[in-house]
Amino acid sequence: MRRAVLAALVAAGAAAGSSGTPSAQSAASPAPPAIQVEPVQKNVYLLASIGSGNITAQIGSEGVLLVDSGIDRSAPMLVAALQKLSTGRVRFIINTHVHPDHVGGNATFGKLAGADPADQLKIVGQQNVLNRLTHPAAGQPRFPEEGLPYDEYATTFKAMHFNGEAVLVYHEPNAHTDGDSVVMFRGSDVISTGDVFTPGAYPFIDLDRGGSVQGEIAALNHILDLAVPARTQEGGTYIVPGHGRICDEADLVEYRDMVVIVRDRIRDLIGKGMTLDQVKAAKPSRDYDTEYVSSNSFVSADRFVESVYTSLKKAVSR
Repeated sequence: MRRAVLAALVAAGAAAGSSGTPSAQSAASPAPPAIQVEPVQKNVYLLASIGSGNITAQIGSEGVLLVDSGIDRSAPMLVAALQKLSTGRVRFIINTHVHPDHVGGNATFGKLAGADPADQLKIVGQQNVLNRLTHPAAGQPRFPEEGLPYDEYATTFKAMHFNGEAVLVYHEPNAHTDGDSVVMFRGSDVISTGDVFTPGAYPFIDLDRGGSVQGEIAALNHILDLAVPARTQEGGTYIVPGHGRICDEADLVEYRDMVVIVRDRIRDLIGKGMTLDQVKAAKPSRDYDTEYVSSNSFVSADRFVESVYTSLKKAVSR
């Protein structure tokens, strides 16, 4: 198993935000970097920061390819962190979905792109990501033009070749959202999942943006089909989730099984005619809550149960 990145970042953020006089040891220690960089495998790196989605960077002689770009206010720090890894330009950004903590830095990199066509930044995203960014909800500002994923795709997958390896971008329909992409770096044997997979936290099934529990499970199963473990089921293909630590296939199996079991429990309670409030009171996720709910969790147990319940009810009514 790989060492947890997110726990260290959260601890550093808590320490930085605490009040009182710092100890002599903390005063002497350098402040942790705003962007923490961790090698994943071969020429692929994880860049993580508090409050932002994980960013995957593939580095090579042709330049830099990013999977997601984090929140907008972290973009300058991300640029600085990348400059320590490579002198090459960011040539591609692949957005795994539409949420601001994964697309927020797009515009910053778009503005940095050179005038030479060879240096132009290509931002890749599934068609629904472009549609939602160009047609925001009422009262929401339009997304900056230079950050839009105009290199969109509407097929089941998009194949690329960059820095000496095949890069495969798969659409996972109606999972976390309706525009999720999972990215596989075939030569490096690394998969970047976006928020389809968030170890240590229940999945956010964004029903308003086309997410569904059945699509979530299908996406997790597809990632498992792509991943190949090494000896004793550890190592092999490494998985960079949307938030949290670097994982391997065994971690993903545990997560998939959790979602399936909770889905099955809720489906059984729906079959017994229970209302949403009754299902919540039955606590179908109770034996998983200590692992997937914490003070830093975005999705509470009740919110997860409600999203699964609503998703299943929608599927029945169609």
